[in-house]
Amino acid sequence: MRIQWDTAAAGWNAHTAGIRAWLRKPTDAMCRMAGVTAGSRVLDVAAGAGDQTLDIAELVGPHGHVLATDLSPAIVALARDNAARAGFAHVETRVADGEDLGDLGVSEASFDAAVCRLGLMFFPDPLRGLREIHRALRPGGGVCTMVFSRPEKNPCLTILMSTALKHAGLPARDPFLAGGLLSLGQPGRLDELFRSAGFHDVATTALDAVFHLPSVDDYLAFVRSSASPILQILGHLDAASTEAAWSEMRNRLMAFTTQEGWEGPNELLLTAGRRPNETP
Repeated sequence: MRIQWDTAAAGWNAHTAGIRAWLRKPTDAMCRMAGVTAGSRVLDVAAGAGDQTLDIAELVGPHGHVLATDLSPAIVALARDNAARAGFAHVETRVADGEDLGDLGVSEASFDAAVCRLGLMFFPDPLRGLREIHRALRPGGGVCTMVFSRPEKNPCLTILMSTALKHAGLPARDPFLAGGLLSLGQPGRLDELFRSAGFHDVATTALDAVFHLPSVDDYLAFVRSSASPILQILGHLDAASTEAAWSEMRNRLMAFTTQEGWEGPNELLLTAGRRPNETP
């Protein structure tokens, strides 16, 4: 997983503007649901190149603190550079496995809020990751995660995955298998995991997040440079077979072309919870 995201890091960062526009409203909602406020200490797990980290840094202000972690050293380096260019001295970045934050030295009850944007679904053991976040939050602290919902609500992802698997000669996968793009989209699954991790006041909200781009080719350029799970599937094919797969993806994704451009439908799940206050 680390190698995959090291490889995709530069592409993900290069498309920051498009990702930011796509996830603007869901990211704002995620921060509100986690309880990110001025002066907060916030843990950003699986932060990627740090687009949302900068939003959090703006919200908490210079008297707050943000720790952005990710499994990939390459993408953490980009997040560090992005925070430095933005002038946010109160942002700290560290390489860390979200399932083992204690190894990073993250102390118990040391954060007011935590977020994880489009990262938890890639965890081999998401419950372990949520327990680590629970441990890191102070009593009363809030968390909000963002993941993709069910396959039928995310047709672009299902097209990419099914086409890649077909051309690679691989069988169809259970979309809810741990570690996949749609692994946490099963209704009720996230609420169950949050409660098992010890969170109270658990609630999940579904949000539409249409990816607006000028054309299908712009979407495929994004996928080809930054969508690590798809690239991994196609990685063992020869050049001609790889291009045949991308060509079929393009043809199928053309269905989302409109008079205004290309509009790829997505549905996201935002799940919030709170570490309960300690009993006196």
